[in-house]
This record gives sequence, structure tokens and C-alpha cells, in this order.
Amino acid sequence: MPVESGSNAASRQAKQKRKSHSLSIRRTNSTEQERSGLQRDLLEGQDSKLPMSLRNNLLDLFGQIEREFENLYIENLELRREIETLNDRLAADGQTIEGGDLAKGALKTKASHSTSQLSQKLRTTYKASTSKIVSSFKATTSRAVCQLLREYAGHRDGIWDLSVSHTQPMVLGTASADHSAMLWSIETGKCLLKYVGHQGSVNSIKFHPTEQMALTASGDQTAHIWRYMVQLPTPQPVADVTQPPPPPAYEEDGELSDREEPDGEGEGPSECPSVRAPATTLRSHQGVVIAADWLVGGKQVVTASWDRAANLYDVETSELVHSLTGHDQELTHCCTHPSQRLVVTSSRDTTFRLWDFRDPAIHSVNVFQGHTDTVTSAVFTVGDNVVSGSDDRTVKVWDLKNMRSPIATIRTDSAVNRISVSVNQRVIALPHDNRQVRLFDMSGVRLARLPRSNRQGHRRMVCCTAWCEDSAPCNLFSCGFDRQAIGWNINIPALLQEK
Repeated sequence: MPVESGSNAASRQAKQKRKSHSLSIRRTNSTEQERSGLQRDLLEGQDSKLPMSLRNNLLDLFGQIEREFENLYIENLELRREIETLNDRLAADGQTIEGGDLAKGALKTKASHSTSQLSQKLRTTYKASTSKIVSSFKATTSRAVCQLLREYAGHRDGIWDLSVSHTQPMVLGTASADHSAMLWSIETGKCLLKYVGHQGSVNSIKFHPTEQMALTASGDQTAHIWRYMVQLPTPQPVADVTQPPPPPAYEEDGELSDREEPDGEGEGPSECPSVRAPATTLRSHQGVVIAADWLVGGKQVVTASWDRAANLYDVETSELVHSLTGHDQELTHCCTHPSQRLVVTSSRDTTFRLWDFRDPAIHSVNVFQGHTDTVTSAVFTVGDNVVSGSDDRTVKVWDLKNMRSPIATIRTDSAVNRISVSVNQRVIALPHDNRQVRLFDMSGVRLARLPRSNRQGHRRMVCCTAWCEDSAPCNLFSCGFDRQAIGWNINIPALLQEK
């Protein structure tokens, strides 16, 4: 009578187990409808303020999560059974090796070694798959403490850009699509001054490094330099964000209701003094001026336009010094180095360019290629790094000494707008189209996501972020198309800053 080998018996046993297990899966699927109907009946019997349609949607989503988890659990059980079957085969092979001759024993030892490697791979796969399942249910831990401190509301349209002044008294500046720029008290949130000299959307605002002057770029194809004098009001206690005021009216998706939006004259800081004429007007662009910035020292400024050129102007004479051409499509941003005569320009042609004016006789240019969509902004850090953000949902950190490839890449789930980098903390703040603001270190490690809900945070696209390196309570600001700017307090542990 032939004797069945151990490997054949083990394989037949595994098939029987899988067959019985598939029967249990069919039983589980057959009872899903009964279970979901029972859960729906229980849910309808409970008291809740949620609409019935929303409750039904939540129940369906939870049911899908449960079914997905059950499928993963069943797959893990299958893997465990296969591992047990392989272990049985390894034990049987080990017994045959002991009774054989040396030559056959050596061959079987090699086969057993290869089988053990396969078993080890299966064990590793099983552990990795289960760890992924568990980690997906863990809460994301934040490495920084973020708190909303102040809201700055008064614009009648979306806010494109904002920045913090470098001189005392320190103020916050915002540039809006409502054709105006505003200066705000950081401590109180009160509007101190309103600039209304532009005839188009104000797309950016930057402050002079040593004087009380502001530089604004506009859709009217000009850039304006204007002076300001403000007096700070008496500081008020910081609002308790744990008990925020009642929120404005929302549509079902969480955005502002059009019925509650101001019609133009009924909102805004009407008592705020205004400046109507610039000290200097910079002309020569043939398209929208999308951004402008001061070069180190404040004697020259650079502007970026949709006419695919960036212009360098002399502030005192308002004359055009250089026209920087080379981009194939519209420019989206420009930024200057804080201590050197370097300029970086971003464009819709998926590149950004570094312009070097340190040598008056030679003006070199370097092209950075690494994004697959519009480069929305590129900014300098204190060292020899440039950080670029793009509509391709990535942020890249570059070394100016090695421009071939980035030294770090941050991948996100939404397009990135005008980013900013903290000089003191070396932290990158990313504003997104999906209303989120995320913080990363220079190595690409995520530190935090700023809180956002129906009661606090942005309710529409976040356009820009700006850091305040002073010791003020608000050290990060963000603005968006919900017509408000927000002041945040970001507390990052010293250990993370050292990294």
C-alpha cells in the first residue's frame, strides 16, 4: 500500500483549510446585509441632531471600513496558515536529512536553506502588512504645538499675499484682490492703514528692510512704493480660542455661504485711514505684475510679471536697470536673498531661475528643473538653499552649490502656493489649495498641520504664509480666499530645531 508523503499531506490539508475558509467568507457576505440593516435600525432609534441623510452616509462609510478591515484580516489569516504549512514541510525535510548520506544531505541542506529563506520572506511580508494595518488606525502625532491667536478680517475679496514689517512699529501687511493693501496691528487685529492707489488686484506686498515703506505689485501692470506712518493701539488680551465666537453661515461643504458674503459697502474697516497716492510708480511691464521684492539694502527692487519678464528698478530714480528674460511662460513669483544680491524667479514653465547680481560686470543665471507643473514660488533660506513649491503637489529643497537634483522632496496631496521658511526655526510653511497649512523641516519631515474646522482656520484656498522672527505671540501668518488673515503661535521643541 503506497504511503503518502508529508509534503502532499500538508498541501492537501492546506487546500481543505482554504476551502472551509472560503465557505466562511461566503457566510460572512451573506450576513452583511442583515447586520447593516440591524445597525441602521439601531441608529434610527438613537437620538441625534445629525440629519438622517448624513447619518446614513456615515453608517455606509463605517460599513465599508469594517468590510475592508475584515478582508485584510482574512488575508492575514491565510498568510499565517501558509507559514504554518511551510514550517511543517521544513520539519519533515529536516528529518530526512538526518538519515541520508553526506552527498544527499548536502543537497537537501541547500534546499532546506532556500525554503527557510522563503519562509522568512513570508514572515516579513506578514509582519509588514499587519503593521501597515495597525499604523493606518493610529492617530497622527504632531511634533509642534499650533494655536490660533488672531484673525484679521476687513478685505472685501480674497487675500493673495501678506508679510511682516522689519522696522518698529511691527505691522502685518496684506494684499487683496479688492484693489487694496492693508496694514494691521499684530497684537489687536485692528486695521491701521489702507492703501488704495492701485487700479487692479494687489498681488503682493513687501516691506523695506530699514524704512517705513511698502512695495506692492498689481494687476494694473505697475508696482507702487508708498510710505506709511502708523500708531499702534493699546494691546488687547488674546482671544480664548477654546471658546470661539459663533461661526458665520456655511454651505454644506464648509465654505462661506454666498448669502452671507458682504456686498461691497457693508463690511470692512471704514474708520481706517487711507493712502491714495504712491511715492514712486514703477512702469514698463506689458502684463500683470504678480510679485515684487526689495534687494538687500533697499536701493533696488525686482518685479515679476505675466509678460514673462522680471525687471530690476532703481528706487531713487524709478528707472529700469535690467530686464530679466528667459522664461517661456508667465512668471508667478520672485524673491530676493536676505543678505546677497541674488534673485530667484518662478514661472508656469515648470522652472525657476537664479539670477546673480553680486558681480556688477557679470549677471549669471541658472535654471532649476525638477517640477512637472507650475512653480508657484521659490524662496531663499539663510544658508545656500532654495525651497520651491509647485502645483505638482511637491516642495523641493535645493542646494545652490549642486543644482542637478534636490536634497529633499516633500510630497503632498494638494497644490502648494506661496511658501515661507522660518529663519530661526528652519521650518517650511506650506499653504495648500485644499485649505490646509502644513509645517515641515528642511529634511522633509512633517512637523504639524495647522488646525482647521468650522470654527477656526481657513475655509477656502490658502494663498500665502509668512513668518515673524520677532518674539511676538504670533510667529506665523497665513491668508486665503476666505478674505481673512490668521495669526498663529507655533511652538517647536528645541530638540527638533537642532535637527
